[in-house]
Amino acid sequence: MTASPIEFSHLTKTFGRVQAVRDLTLSVPAGAVVGLLGPNGAGKTTTIRILATLGRPTSGQVEVAGRSTTAEPDAVRRALGYVPQEIAFPNWMSGRAYLRFAAALSGVAAGERRARVESTLELVGLAEVGDRRTQTYSGGMRQRLGIAQALVHDPSLLVLDEPVAALDPIGRSEVLELISGLRGEVTVLLSSHLLDDVDRACDRVAILSEGRLLAHDSTTSIKERYGGPVFHVEVRGSAAGLAERLSGEAWVEQARAEGSALTVVVSDPDRAELELPRAIAASGLPLLVFRRELPSLEEVFLRLVSGSGKPA
Repeated sequence: MTASPIEFSHLTKTFGRVQAVRDLTLSVPAGAVVGLLGPNGAGKTTTIRILATLGRPTSGQVEVAGRSTTAEPDAVRRALGYVPQEIAFPNWMSGRAYLRFAAALSGVAAGERRARVESTLELVGLAEVGDRRTQTYSGGMRQRLGIAQALVHDPSLLVLDEPVAALDPIGRSEVLELISGLRGEVTVLLSSHLLDDVDRACDRVAILSEGRLLAHDSTTSIKERYGGPVFHVEVRGSAAGLAERLSGEAWVEQARAEGSALTVVVSDPDRAELELPRAIAASGLPLLVFRRELPSLEEVFLRLVSGSGKPA
């Protein structure tokens, strides 16, 4: 598949006195899998609707594959595939028949449909069950069929709105593995509130809050730039008392205990490397694990949207 980037240029959208998106400027690299994150009311849905030509900006513009969503909406629709949060299929149709129908609606030439349908079913892992009726499909299989219908016309951009929110752990794992595997083949924009899943599937993240872009970069760079260093500690016994004592230290931003496990977010990692082992030794608790890591995407997200991090 041929991948093309997305360009948001000073995108603004207002509804009466409510400014849902505020001067959003963002360039998505070709072939990237980008997680679009933000709390409720951040502007994610409005941004996606404008990108998918389902809404118009108040000012600014969005381009997909070099085509404006407002000036050339038909060309943009041909360049993207869209999977909404809730997918409905005709229960009496087989997955293969539904995908043939989707290919025809998407403008795939009649002579190419059979091969395109079969290759797409193979891509999403449904080739062996393609002749079963969709009403027999599990949640994960239905989501993969939804992604298949969005890919069957070979778009340059795939837009996914909460693709795994309603799935069980097995279904989520299957769909996330599929999405991650599309990296480099098609540009993917994924909106989700499940931060661990975004961390697993995406190589870049864009974080919105109150309609503004707070950060956009590779997942690793976001963690390094906006998250305080994190130390993970395990002791023999309860870590609750140790967490309480550490919370009063000037170099500790947050200390939380879960049973024998202790997570410490620090503002001064060099001092922490000296003081934290001393504090553990003073507690009299045997030390089992001590390691320094990057913060989780959830920790960075909370730091940014709460205002303790600095926007890009």
